[in-house]
This record gives sequence, C-alpha cells and structure tokens, in this order.
Amino acid sequence: MGSLFRSEEMTLCQLFLQSEAAYACVSELGELGLVQFRDLNPDVNAFQRKFVNEVRRCDEMERKLRYLEKEIKKDGIPMLDTGENPEAPQPREMIDLEATFEKLENELREVNQNAEALKRNFLELTELKHILRKTQVFFDEHLYTAADTIGAHYRSPLSFVAGVILRERIPAFERMLWRACRGNVFLRQAEIETPLEDPSTGDQVFKSVFIIFFQGDQLKTRVKKICEGFRATLYPCPEAPADRREMAMGVMTRIEDLNTVLGQTQDHRHRVLVAAAKNIKNWFVKVRKIKAIYHTLNLFNLDVTQKCLIAECWVPVLDIETIQLALRRGTERSGSSVPPILNRMETFEDPPTYNRTNKFTKGFQALIDAYGVASYREMNPAPYTIITFPFLFAVMFGDLGHGLIMFLFGGWMVLKEKPLAAKKSDNEIWNIFFGGRYIIFLMGLFSMYTGLIYNDVFSKSLNIFGSHWNITYNFETIHSNRALQLNPNTTDYRQNPYPFGLDPVWQLAENKIIFLNSYKMKISIIFGVLHMLFGVVVGLWNHMYFKKKINITCEFIPQIIFLVVLFLYMVVLMFIKWIKYHATLTSEIRPSPYCAPSVLITFINMVLFNKPVHVNGCDKWMYGGQDGFQKFLVVVAILCIPWMLLAKPITLMRNAKKQHYQLNNHGAENGDVDGNVGAMQPTGGVVQGGHKEEQEDMAEVFIHQGIHTIEYVLGSVSHTASYLRLWALSLAHAQLSEVLWAMVMRNGLTREGWTGGIFLCIVFAFWAVLTVGILVLMEGLSAFLHTLRLHWVEFQSKFYAGLGYSFQPFSFEIILDAAQSTTED
Repeated sequence: MGSLFRSEEMTLCQLFLQSEAAYACVSELGELGLVQFRDLNPDVNAFQRKFVNEVRRCDEMERKLRYLEKEIKKDGIPMLDTGENPEAPQPREMIDLEATFEKLENELREVNQNAEALKRNFLELTELKHILRKTQVFFDEHLYTAADTIGAHYRSPLSFVAGVILRERIPAFERMLWRACRGNVFLRQAEIETPLEDPSTGDQVFKSVFIIFFQGDQLKTRVKKICEGFRATLYPCPEAPADRREMAMGVMTRIEDLNTVLGQTQDHRHRVLVAAAKNIKNWFVKVRKIKAIYHTLNLFNLDVTQKCLIAECWVPVLDIETIQLALRRGTERSGSSVPPILNRMETFEDPPTYNRTNKFTKGFQALIDAYGVASYREMNPAPYTIITFPFLFAVMFGDLGHGLIMFLFGGWMVLKEKPLAAKKSDNEIWNIFFGGRYIIFLMGLFSMYTGLIYNDVFSKSLNIFGSHWNITYNFETIHSNRALQLNPNTTDYRQNPYPFGLDPVWQLAENKIIFLNSYKMKISIIFGVLHMLFGVVVGLWNHMYFKKKINITCEFIPQIIFLVVLFLYMVVLMFIKWIKYHATLTSEIRPSPYCAPSVLITFINMVLFNKPVHVNGCDKWMYGGQDGFQKFLVVVAILCIPWMLLAKPITLMRNAKKQHYQLNNHGAENGDVDGNVGAMQPTGGVVQGGHKEEQEDMAEVFIHQGIHTIEYVLGSVSHTASYLRLWALSLAHAQLSEVLWAMVMRNGLTREGWTGGIFLCIVFAFWAVLTVGILVLMEGLSAFLHTLRLHWVEFQSKFYAGLGYSFQPFSFEIILDAAQSTTED
C-alpha cells in the first residue's frame, strides 16, 4: 500500500544468463511479471536477430491454430476453456507441437477438399435430377409448339441444350438469347423450389432449370457461348423418355451413395475438430508464451564466447530477491550448472514509474494515468482521489434515489465480478463500466449521503424527524396571504434544529432556490479552497523527498501564504457570518440577518482597499480591527508575488556564481602547472562559451519561473471560481429532477379507479426510463467529467508534473490478455 502514495523504487540491473538456461529463466520471469527488459540491439534489423527463425516457427504455428479455430467456429463447436495457465513448453517440445499442428492442418485440409469435391458432385447430380424431371414436362407439352415456332419452314429435326442457371440471371439470359439468335430459339425455364448449397462458399443459392430448342450447328455454337458467358451449367439430356427415366434412376442411386459418403466425411471432420477444440485454448497459450520468450531473447546481447546472454532490465528494488529466486528455478529446470548473475547498475536515466495496484485501486489509478503518468517517485494523487473524487461527484449529484440506483448497479458488479470478468465481453462501453465498478459503487454511496444532507430523493424530501419549524400565523392569515415566510426567531427551532440535513419544510418553500443557492455556493468555495490547499501541501512532500529546499522557501511558502491570506480568509469570513448573524429574541439590530454583509462584496472591497457601504443601525465591520487586518493580508499577498517570481532565480544565480568563484580559486591554488594550463586556453574559447550558456540557462529559469508564478496567481482566482461548478451542477440536477417529476410523474397521479392504475403504471415506466437515461446516465456522466476536471486541473496542478513513463514488465498475463482482445476485435 505504501507504493500507492509514491511509486516503487526502481533500479537498473544487468543480467548474465547461460545460453542453455536463458529460455527457462525468461519463462520464469514472464510468469512473475516484474521485469522490464531494454533492447540492447536497437540498430539490428528484426530479421537479423539471433532467434528470428524460432519466432517465424511460432508465427507459423499460430497461423495453423487460427485456421483450426476458424473451422471450429464455423461448425459451432464449443472450445473448452478450463481456465488453466500452462507453462511455456521447453524448446524441444516445439517440434512435437509443430508436428501435431501440421498433422491436424493437413488432415483437415484434405477432409475439406474431399468434402468440397463430394459436394460439387452432389450438386451436379442434384441439378441433373431436376433437369430430368423438369424437361420431361417440357418435352410432353411444348415440343410441337417449338416445332411450329422455329421449324415450320425446315424439315430437319430440332436440337436442344438443357442446363441450370442462377435464378436472378434468367431475365438477362433470356434477352441475350433473343437478341443474339434473332428469335430463332425457344427457351423454357422452371424454378427449382429448394435452395442448393454452393460447395465453394457454403451459401444457399436459388437456381432454375432451362431448356433451349434451336436448329442448326451455328445456333448451337452461339447458344453454348451465351450459356458459358452467364455461367450456366449444361448437362446431357437424352431425347427418348425411356433413356431419361433410366438416367434418372442412375442419378438417384448415385445421390444416395454420395449422401452416405458425405455423412461419413462430415462425421470424420467433426471428430477431428472436437478433439482439437479440447486443447486449442492451451495450445494458443503455449505458442504465444514461446513466441514472447524468443521476442524477449532477441533483446539480449551475446558475449564474445557465444555462451552467455547479457540483458539489461528495470526491476523494483523490493522484488530483487523474488526475481533471483525465479532465475534459480529457471536454471534448475534447464539443468544448467552455471547460476545466473543479477547486478545492479548506476545510471542517470529516469527509471519507469511503477505503482502497485489491486482490483480496488486500479480504476482510480487509471484516472490519474489518463492525465499523465507520474514522474519517478513523485507523489501519486490516486490514494487521495479515492475519497475526494466520489465526494466531489456526490456534491454535484446529491440525490438519495439516483445515488441508490448507481450504488446498486456498482454493488451488483462488485458482487458478481468473478463471473462477469470470466465472460470477457468485447463490448467497449460495458468494459469501461466494469473497470470502474468500485468508482461507481463509491460515487453512488457518497451521492446517497449528500442526498440525505440535501434531503432530496427524486426531487422530493424525506420527513423522517418531522419539521422543526413553528407556524405562528393563524388560519385566516395563511389563506389570505400567499407570500409568507416562516419566522426563524422561534424558541422551538433555535433550541431544537432538524437533526440531520435540511428541514423538509424547504421542499414547500417559495424561497427554496434562494436558500439552496446561497448554501451550495458557499460550501463549493469552502471545499474548493480546502482541496487546493491540500494540493499545495502535497507539493511540500515532493520538495522534502527530493531535498529541494529552494523550492520550499521560494515556492511552497509564498504559495501557501498567498492562498491562505486571500482565499482561506474568505472561507473564514463565511464562518464568521454564519456564527455572528442570526435570528435572536432581542431587539438589537446589529447581529440580525439584516446587517449580514455579502462575503463576496467584502472580499472585493478588501482587495481594492475600499470601505464598506454603511447601513443605518449596523456595524461597518464584522469584527474589530477588520480594516487594518485585511489591508495587512492584501499587502502580504502582493509581496508573495515577487517572492515567487524572483527568489528562486536570484538564489540559483548566486549559487552558480559562488560555484564558479570556488572553481576559479581552486584552480589558482593548484600551482603554476594548473595556472599555465589555464593560461594556454584561448580567450574566446571554452570560458566565454560556458559563460554564454550559463546566461541562457538563467534566462530560461527566469522565464519558467515567471510563467509558473503567473499561472499560480491567476489560477488561484480562476480555480476557486471553477469550484462553483459544484453548486451549478447540483442546482441543475435538482431542478431537472423536479421538472421531470412535475411534467411526467404528477400526471399519473391525477386519475382514479382501475384506469388510473393502468395509466399510472405506464407513466411510471416512462418516468423511470427518463430518470435512468437522463438523470442517472447523462447527468452522472456530466458530473463525472466535471469532477475529473477538478482533479486534473484544479487539484493536481498544485503539485503534479506527470512527466514519467509507465513500467511495462515482461508479463505473460498482459501479453495473453492483449492477444485475446485483439483476436476478439
């Protein structure tokens, strides 16, 4: 849990592995998933590396497995997924796997080719069967008609061709025959009722039988060419009825034999695929692990003797012993007698950022990393976001009913997370919801709490303890005056306020919006200022850890003073106003709400050094000495600006000059030899160049500090105002909920009787759909995005650089998950 506050301490290690043990050791490290290897051959082409042949063999095995998987899915055979995670096979087992896959692929391809040939024969026989049946009718009914049409002036007999063509080509086919043969042919066609299977694609197609009568060899050649152009299949058809019947009987016999052979072929194919389906998941895992290991080995260097592989890798310092144990296990598995060597290296390179997460913190860490990965050992905002994110969301989404819906949905995903995770859906929206299930759960829980504080449930209030307001008016006064306000100056209410949240009487009040606006606006500013102050304090922990004392004295102290003397003071004024000005039983006017000043106007007058407007009978100031104290605070805030702007660059400049002076004195004290060497250097050379570079560095420091100061000063104002979105979205959500109830649900309560019950059910269903779709999903997404902005901009800008890069270890789990998601897409 400690690494969640600050990323893990990383170290660069050099790894020496014996060539025979390298495969097994990398396999163990892949199962562990705690090592990020560096490429020691960046200039070597991928096809020129040592283990490129092994990678190609893995690619070929993966191709064969994908072919098997496609055939299994085509037949709808379920693939057994036991959830096992087999270890990476030894290199010698690759030959057995390759032989198994080669045998399965060849057998399956041979079966498919035989089945396709049999289906083609079956299709031809089936088409011939339909031709023999249909042409019998043509010969019986239309032979003489054809003779009258075509051969009235010729004595020679008619010729004919018969065949099968796709049904949609018949109209074009008929037109082409008529035009090409000039009407000297007679075409008859009949549809085949049942669809036929195309042996190449497996699709069902509709065809028609046709017969064409003509006379002469010239027309015969022309007709056959047209049939060939339209991809019509011609079949021999005897002229004599007896010959046709005899051929039909032979065709039926051959069709029955083919059906038997086809059934046996399909059974054999099914048995092969069922046997493959039992192991294909494990085969995929094994092949992908082998491929990942050889890809990683290609990142290593070979020593001069070609017997040792050298690697460089980033590892967490706390896991070095675990990694060494894994290397020993790999060495023992390989049978090697030479132990692996893991040495820590010194480097000036920035290590990767590694924050350990679990299923609860993973979603919150993803929100932070979406903005930018933390710099190495920088304070991680994720643990604070676990609380502040759902809380600020709930301030905007405060409704007990809507929060309950979100809470139940998140709770259901949390309770059913194991079966839901096992399904591995490829729906992107669902995966986003499921990945943030704990965030949704907490957002719903906190929204229920703020809903109770606001006393708001589906735009209605809960009267749990009974209203604590006293109505002092009589019945006649109430009915004759519409605009009346309850007097807070009552003994019962002052001594016994509503125990928790807002009094339910506010739901009926005409001035509810005025009261809630003031209330929610002030708490938004209070939460915002406290949130920003906490962000500045977190920055102090960064400065202390990295031992940057200059940042503490020149940045943190003026920043915290500036924020406290202006904006925290404004928060204090709010509390003073709440405590001092209230309804009392005395007749004194000074502490009454009539004299309560506007905090915003007071703050503006304070910054502009203006005097407050005097109200008769009221004090000018909220407390004694306020005028002088406020002027002091403004002066302090103004002095903090040059402090932030100039202190750090001037301090750095003085330190640089001091170091330069010490180096010069040290060089002069070394004697004549060093002095002569220094005197030999040209005047316009290194010394002047270094001085110019130093001036450029200092100019860059001044510019950077000026930008940082302007951003902080202006940002303090704009960020404080930005927290008013807590009030704005809360008000919008409450009003939208109230409008939806008034326009939809209230209409369902106006009718009586059994028709009213049916109407109420319909209206309630409509209201429920709009509530979930608009108020929970759309408003929830809007509040989520605004909360995300408050954390990324207003909070994290105070301390978070986010300039790091994430730790990407060599892990079989990550590789297999990525491969599976790619396959599903």
